[in-house]
Amino acid sequence: MTERCDACGQEIPIAGGIANFWTMDSTETGGMTLELVDGTEHQLCFDCIEKLPEEATVEDVAALDESA
Repeated sequence: MTERCDACGQEIPIAGGIANFWTMDSTETGGMTLELVDGTEHQLCFDCIEKLPEEATVEDVAALDESA
């Protein structure tokens, strides 16, 4: 299973869940869903997460999109 990063648009693998249960697939997760201080949720790759400030907001995620 993959999702797109809300900032850069890169496809990121999402490991675990029922899809990997029977196959014992060892796919590594490439990102995660973060809930930011302003209450918004974003699926982000680890590279974009590292670029965010400590108290990130939706504006910070949008700024990553503009720099990509």
